[in-house]
Amino acid sequence: MNIFLGIALQLGATFSFTVMGALVRFVGGRVPLGEQVFTRSFFALIPLVAMLLWRNQLASAFRTKNPFGHVRRGLTGVIAMVCMFAALARLPLVDATAIGFATPLINVALAAIFLGEKVHVFRWSAVAVGFLGVLVMLLPHLFGAEREATSAAGALYAVAGAFLTAAAMTQVRHMSATETTASLVFSFSLIATIASLASIPWGWIKPSPMDSLVLFLTGIVGGIAQIMITESYRHAGAGTVAPFSYTAMLWSIAIGFFFFGEVPEAVVLMGAGLVIAAGLFVIFRERSLGIDRTLEREAETPPVGPAV
Repeated sequence: MNIFLGIALQLGATFSFTVMGALVRFVGGRVPLGEQVFTRSFFALIPLVAMLLWRNQLASAFRTKNPFGHVRRGLTGVIAMVCMFAALARLPLVDATAIGFATPLINVALAAIFLGEKVHVFRWSAVAVGFLGVLVMLLPHLFGAEREATSAAGALYAVAGAFLTAAAMTQVRHMSATETTASLVFSFSLIATIASLASIPWGWIKPSPMDSLVLFLTGIVGGIAQIMITESYRHAGAGTVAPFSYTAMLWSIAIGFFFFGEVPEAVVLMGAGLVIAAGLFVIFRERSLGIDRTLEREAETPPVGPAV
């Protein structure tokens, strides 16, 4: 165990996923969604396969006792990725990132409903506060006097992406008894690559050289970020490193401002603060209850930033 290395890897993963989100935002208005999902998933396989070969785990990535579970989780994750990429094309980077912070709160609710996990009043209260924060963040997009339909659609896509990402994480928790991290991580990128090819009839394009480079980097950066997440939980407990995922808020504000000229609205920051506070409470409450989320978080393949 090396706590400081675990924290450093989590910070690196969070930064990398935020950069990936910015790259997706950069090409969002020009490249079809299916093509974005394909390149994100296909090129992520390069660092992932390299990692599995280095660890001598590539064979274990193909072993599974629940193949249909992998397909179901993979398709759920693909749709989540489509939703979040669509949100990034329509929202400021910080807004899409902040709404995504609702994922672990939705995960708590889904685990209680579908997995029978006991959730007591403290965590339910945190979930309620977090959902209130999401509603606060949605207000300027859905009801702002000068907002356009594009902004409203982006906000709804972000909420749908957070919900579906939480659904995929709940499925991972259900599969954790029989499946390895290697199989969960590898299968998602492989299934997403294959599934995204179905979007070709809806029109792919030949991207410009710059857009081609950006698409390539979304996959490479996303794959490296995935590796860093997995490694961080090998060096420190989930309750220790997971809170550092919220630094994505700082990175998204900085990158959004310097590269896209985006300044977050006060109401969005207020709502994000409620969601982050609720998420941190859930993390520390689960730590005190001895609830282990290590495999679930090792295998997370979030569309934008770590799902905390």
